[in-house]
Amino acid sequence: MPLDPAFAPILPRTAGATAQGHLTLGGCDAVDLAREFGTPLYVFDEVELRQGAREWLAAFSSSYPDTTVIYAAKAYLGRAIAALFAEEGLGLDVASGGELAIACAAGFPAERIYVHGNNKSPQELREALTAGVGHVVVDNFREAVLLNEIAAGMGKRHPVLLRVSPNVDPHTHRHITTGALDSKFGVPIVTGQAEEAVQALASSPALELVGLHAHIGSQVFDVEPFQQACKTLIEFAAHLKRRHAIAQLSLGGGFAVQYMRGAPAPSREDYAEAIVLTLKEGCEAHDLPSPRLVVEPGRSLVARAGVALYSVGARKEIPGVRTYVAVDGGMADNVRPALYGAEYEALVANRLDEQGPRERVTIAGKYCESGDILVRDAELPKLWAEDVLAIPVAGAYSLPLASNYNASLRPAVVFVAGGRARLVRRRETYDDLLRCEV
Repeated sequence: MPLDPAFAPILPRTAGATAQGHLTLGGCDAVDLAREFGTPLYVFDEVELRQGAREWLAAFSSSYPDTTVIYAAKAYLGRAIAALFAEEGLGLDVASGGELAIACAAGFPAERIYVHGNNKSPQELREALTAGVGHVVVDNFREAVLLNEIAAGMGKRHPVLLRVSPNVDPHTHRHITTGALDSKFGVPIVTGQAEEAVQALASSPALELVGLHAHIGSQVFDVEPFQQACKTLIEFAAHLKRRHAIAQLSLGGGFAVQYMRGAPAPSREDYAEAIVLTLKEGCEAHDLPSPRLVVEPGRSLVARAGVALYSVGARKEIPGVRTYVAVDGGMADNVRPALYGAEYEALVANRLDEQGPRERVTIAGKYCESGDILVRDAELPKLWAEDVLAIPVAGAYSLPLASNYNASLRPAVVFVAGGRARLVRRRETYDDLLRCEV
């Protein structure tokens, strides 16, 4: 049976339905996956992951060949996904020693890794240089001093980018705005501090300043803030050009994805066209040589590829008020709705062909917080215990933000392709919960 076309933009492109009305992902029956691996379960479609990587590369390289596309690992990182994106030719942006350790365990080429973070520890900086990462993105004055001392002590001269604050409003939620003046990230340009930081890096004998970096926020639905940030970086590079050559400009990530059926995001090509045009025009206007362009898609590479599966449990009907339907997961595996009001759709994975009356329900999690709500006011066929509920576009930031709240067990993760499923992360056990106790 065909899928409802309204759901096509928020499901992996290989998604389909069986004759029995079951959702399929990567050729695998979602109900069978839930039965075999248990729920909550996170399912990633390998074809969607690979196709997304290729589309990001093509979108930029077609008009600006000197573009490096790096995956922002904070969206979701595990050995399997790191290995997959390494095969597809992407770079990797890591923001902690733990993310670097996972990347190294996956065999990701260290020279394609950029290290981010607003308060990198001396240990993390040593680990990065020991691993042989390609670039460190310096976020503040203290880090410049630390990194120079560590690199000198190791007999290295290491390439760095300076993260600056371009003072751009990305028109997104304040919790995911990162490029404004009042932000913990980056060195502000408008205060003159960024120029001071450039001078400090240029005078650091163990560091080589090769570029500028800015990240304005996440889920940015408009291309104009990226153009503003690009113009600001170009103007700053032009101001510096007599003293310092800027070989790389990184505009970070934050490209939006569609979570709801009626809320489409710009295409990869839309973002690429706007950024590349601005970059070319700016370089020509300021007589700058064309730099290497770096972009860091994260959410937009993995969100649509991931689908979360839950088992339905209890119902609570409050006449004239609301009907709650609880599932066996919630804010411990996806805190985004509670954290900043993220919205999702839901499907009944074992009854896609249901043609009967619909009811308005709120999908609640199982955890001891009133704010543990996954989907408000979903229009669904009447839900019964043991139904399998699917929440699309769950591949980004759900798992990295997952916790053991209520001593819950973080979920298993499977990759699907060509009708086959492979477990890439097992479900935690009670022994895992106790492993660090002493």
